[in-house]
This record gives sequence, structure tokens and C-alpha cells, in this order.
Amino acid sequence: MGGGDFTVTVSRKEVVAAVLPVQEYWLPLSNLDLLLPPVDVGVFFCYKKPHDLTFGSMIGVLKEALAQALVSYYPFGGEVLSNSAGEPELLCNNRGVDFMEAYADVQLQNLNLYNPDESIESKLVPKKKHGVLSVQVTELKCGGVVVACTFDHRIADAYSANMFLVSWAEMAQSKPLSVLPSFRRSLLNARRPGSYDPSLDDMYVPMSTLPPPKAPQSGDDLLINRLYYVTAEQLSLLQSLATSKSSSCKRTKLESLSAFLWKMVAKVHNDGLLLRNVLSIPFGKKTINELKEKPLSWVADAIHEYLEGAVTKEHFLGLIDWVEAHRPEPALAKIYSSGSRDGPAFVVSSGQRFPASRVDFGWGMPALGSYHFPWGGEAGYVMPMPSPVRDGDWVVYMHLSVGQIEWIETEAAHIFRPLSSEYLNLSNSD
Repeated sequence: MGGGDFTVTVSRKEVVAAVLPVQEYWLPLSNLDLLLPPVDVGVFFCYKKPHDLTFGSMIGVLKEALAQALVSYYPFGGEVLSNSAGEPELLCNNRGVDFMEAYADVQLQNLNLYNPDESIESKLVPKKKHGVLSVQVTELKCGGVVVACTFDHRIADAYSANMFLVSWAEMAQSKPLSVLPSFRRSLLNARRPGSYDPSLDDMYVPMSTLPPPKAPQSGDDLLINRLYYVTAEQLSLLQSLATSKSSSCKRTKLESLSAFLWKMVAKVHNDGLLLRNVLSIPFGKKTINELKEKPLSWVADAIHEYLEGAVTKEHFLGLIDWVEAHRPEPALAKIYSSGSRDGPAFVVSSGQRFPASRVDFGWGMPALGSYHFPWGGEAGYVMPMPSPVRDGDWVVYMHLSVGQIEWIETEAAHIFRPLSSEYLNLSNSD
């Protein structure tokens, strides 16, 4: 039995709260948090069978460490409710974290990690029903373990989720926290008077101005999830191709990979629509013909220019002021809700600081750690992360349409290779 053809049985559900009492109070969301729709982001870690620990003892370590970590990360033990203005607000009340224990009748080496829709979604990553965070710990047939979490993205972005995961692992090993979290929302207060660049009106929109969501049609090109690996050698080659001879500095590997994907996705579409590419907050539009015909270095230069204007302090302060000017009307990134209407669109989010190697609860580093983010928007989503087995390689999570995935796998199979147990050295997992 392998791939996704296996059964997961949940044996126990409980709530883990902070080990020390937490004074109940309301924590407003920052203006940047208010731009996020109510979506959850998943993350999972696969561990080979430990030599000297039972599953029960690992569960005990995880729960005790979680209760300790929630003392410092108390917002993760709260819940999001609506305030009197109708805006989401975090009630820090130590309701705790839903914690599930489960068993899957599949060996780690037989998990089809290339296709998370088959092996991860709704099986190993929990569906969050309450609170800010849910945890599922699953014992595998071989004795391996999968530790998976689902966060409310409005409360935990990748940076804060990464901090929490490392702190949880440090608590499990009785180590002091290497970083202490700060929840001072005053650092992100709007200015008085506020000001922002009018270009933000094209990047973010009040939700009341959006057309109603389209009903799924039988012929729609649905979004699916895949995991690949890209070798260091291919990344270096892309970087050299993406750096024009006239450039004074190399394009980054992230810019180079984004440019390559942008060109690849453009080749799927022949209707002349605009393609929108997003890295974090900045975005750009280029015509399909431009993306097809121009060299990779031209596309990478365009991405570099978009980034330069949007990694400044003034850009983020202006965005905070833009939200303040529209409150309490909810707003969100235009690409999330209307990407496919304006042309094919996808987001590239760097996961290069994903600290998978540091999420060691006392039984070794994970054989694989990955985000899982089928975010519900109409645009695609791509996150490259460091490989756990070879320095310089990347593991790339893709949430793209069936047509885009098929084209990439046909035309760029030498670059995006399906993530496999052989690559991850899982054959000795039992």
C-alpha cells in the first residue's frame, strides 16, 4: 500500500493550553493583518522512526513542550472573534490548541509526497475548526511520525509561525528560547496624517467592490498541489541565464526562478491576457507575448524592478495608511480574489528561511518539512524552501492549475523533478 491509498484513524483529541495562566485581553490585528482573508496555512514535518522512543513518549514530549511554548506565544492559544466594528480581533483567553493523535497505515517511504492532494490534504495536515492553531501528530506504519500544524494566517504569517515552531522544538529539548516573540501592534500603527501612493489602489481593493465569486464550472482548470525539487546546478544555470550581460549584479535565485516560472506559465495561455506575478506584496503585469518572446534576463530585470519599489519602509507605511483610510471596510489583495479575471496569476513567496532543520523535538531533524497552502484564492501560489538532503537544492511547493502544472512537467521536467522518497533517502525509514 502506498501513495495516497491509506487510511488515517484519529485515536485521541484534546485541547492543550498554556501551562501558566494567561490574563484574558483583546489584541487588535495590525492593519497589515486586516488585509488577509480568513485563510489557514498548513505545515508538516516527516520524521524517520526514532531508535529509542515510543509514539506515546513522543506525544508526551510534544504536548508538554506545546503547553510551555504557549506561555510566550499566548496569541496562538486564543481565538479570533469580531469586535463591535465588525473587524476580526484576537481574544487572548488561553482556550488552547486542538491536539490530535492519529495512526496512518502507510510507511513513510511510500507516502506520495509529490502529490500532497493525495497524501497530505485532509489526511496528515489537520483541518482547523477552532482557535488559531491546530496540531495533528500521526504515527506511520513504519514507526515514523508526521507532525503537522494548521495556523490562522491572519495571526501567524510564515515568519511568526517559523519562530513558534523553533521555540516549540527548543522547549521539547529543555533549551532556552533563542528568540522571544513580540506582539506590540503599536509598531504598525498608522501615521497621523496618513499618506499612500495611489498605486496601492490597484493592488488592494475593498471587498464591497468585488464581483461575487464565480461558481465552479465543469470545464474549469482547477488548482492542484505538487512538490518538486530543483538541484543547485539548475538554480545556478537559471541564475546565469536570468542575469543580463549589462547588469552590474547577479539576479537572485528567487528572482531567476520566478522569471522562469512566469515565462513558463505565459506559454500555457494564448489569449493575449495580462499575466500578473507577485512576490510578497509587489506585483507586475506583462503581456503574454512579451513574456514568451523576451529573454529570461528581461523578465528577471522586470521582477527586480518591481521588488525594488516595494521593499522600502515607505511602501509598508503607506500600505498601513491605505488600510486605515478604508477601515472598517474589509479589504484584501486584488490578486487573491480576481487574479484569473485579469489574466493568469500566481504568487511567489520565499521560504528560504523556513527553519525545518531546527524543528528537532529530540528525535532528530525531519526528513522533510514543507508548507502546504491551498489558500482558496483564484491565483496560484509557489513557495521554494531549502532541501533537507542537499545543500543548495530547493524543495518547491506549487499550487497551480492543472494546465499550468502539466505544461511545466512537460517542458521543464529537467528542472522541476517530482519529490520522491529516493531523493529524500527514506528507503531506510523503517
